[in-house]
Amino acid sequence: MKNSTTPLMLSSKGSLKKNRFIILVFISVISLSSCVNVKKATYFNEIPDTEFKSRFQNMEPVIKENDLLSISVSSLNPEATEVFNASNVSVTQTSTATGTTTQASGYLVDHEGFIRFPFLGTIKAAGKTKQQLREEITKELIDRKLLLEPIVDIRYLNYRVSVLGEVKDPSVLTIPSEKVTLLEALGLAGDLTVYAKRDNILLIREEGNVKKLIRLDLTSEEIFTSPYYNLKSNDIIYVEANKSKVASTSRVNQWLPIIISSLSLAVIALDRFL
Repeated sequence: MKNSTTPLMLSSKGSLKKNRFIILVFISVISLSSCVNVKKATYFNEIPDTEFKSRFQNMEPVIKENDLLSISVSSLNPEATEVFNASNVSVTQTSTATGTTTQASGYLVDHEGFIRFPFLGTIKAAGKTKQQLREEITKELIDRKLLLEPIVDIRYLNYRVSVLGEVKDPSVLTIPSEKVTLLEALGLAGDLTVYAKRDNILLIREEGNVKKLIRLDLTSEEIFTSPYYNLKSNDIIYVEANKSKVASTSRVNQWLPIIISSLSLAVIALDRFL
């Protein structure tokens, strides 16, 4: 009996073997490069159910040079208060979490720490809390009999933090609520990438003429009781890339040409001997 196998069938079988070989090589490469330590990519590893009491709540920041303040005044006589709200004309542009820009008008604290308020003239603002400045302006308005039962409200217009490095959306975040935690800031920046070094977050904080560099560990429960868990205006957060990203980038650049050459040689060998 004659063998019914045709050259076309032999060619098809050879092509099938080559395709299977290439697929197996790619699966092997992907499997070897995808080994990840899960603990290094998660927060708060193995922290049980518990509760933490913060010792650093209700710490109102003091006003500093270059702060932009919104100062609004109201009273029983709306017409009389208009003049005190008309001078909020300093314009600034700020970046938001969405990457857009907004314009805000307010009182800019100059390099000597003063603001210039209608009828009251120059007022020292730097070094005071919002509550202290509010009480001072209210007292002056009453003592000078400019308004009856005035209500003064003060807010920061440039309360912002910067998040850089291994996050989805590095950006400068404007915080309307004037209060933000480290985790909230990271969330607003799109969260950490899988390549972020979670146990070595760098916080850069300026206090007076001194810049502080603080390392924070997001894998530890101590982050919740840290005095740096609640951020301050102008804080900078830098998320460093872990060794996996650097190593994977180096391995890809080093091994990709070799892998491609090896696959080419394997295909040529299969084509000749099958």
